[in-house]
Amino acid sequence: MRILYRTEANTLSTRPTIVIVPGWRDSGPGHWQSLWAERLADAVRVTQDDWITPNCTAWVASIRQTILNQPGPVVIVAHSLGCIATTHLPRDVALRIRGALLVAPADPERRGPLAEFAPVPHQKLPYRNVLVASSNDPYCPVRQAGAYARAWGSEFVRVQDGGHINVESGHGEWPLGLALLQSLVGEGALPLRPTHSHSTSPQSLETA
Repeated sequence: MRILYRTEANTLSTRPTIVIVPGWRDSGPGHWQSLWAERLADAVRVTQDDWITPNCTAWVASIRQTILNQPGPVVIVAHSLGCIATTHLPRDVALRIRGALLVAPADPERRGPLAEFAPVPHQKLPYRNVLVASSNDPYCPVRQAGAYARAWGSEFVRVQDGGHINVESGHGEWPLGLALLQSLVGEGALPLRPTHSHSTSPQSLETA
């Protein structure tokens, strides 16, 4: 599978904004969400006032405002509790979403600190979405993730022994995730921010 990149100057203005939605306790340095936020030209990152004691109403409001601040359609890239918060968005905001990559969703119905986000919505999402779950995620059984995928109308990708698909489980830039993101963006290329380490010519990254 080939992941194509273009520099910002060579991309089209009609491409969607990539909205990165971290989960509980945020995504720190080295997390694939943080690496993508730094590298992808069209990425914006949702911020929350309280990452430690999450409040569903406040989190959803922050995601909603970030989406509405963008000039056009968006593609969501959510991790853990960020996936669940995304599914709580009101329908008028959800209709601004072109696609969503939902990675390692949390299970707030079994974890006390995340109970604010229960019950989890179980209706089909009005946009294409890919749910990625690990066979040994300590925060959500893969069977539960599969139930989410069926309810949300997701394309389900199961990762063998991937943990919580974060830094602790050995996931850095995460090429598989980038390839899935590229399929959701749908324009054949992920634009990079200009840096000293990247030239203005097209680049590509091979994945296994």
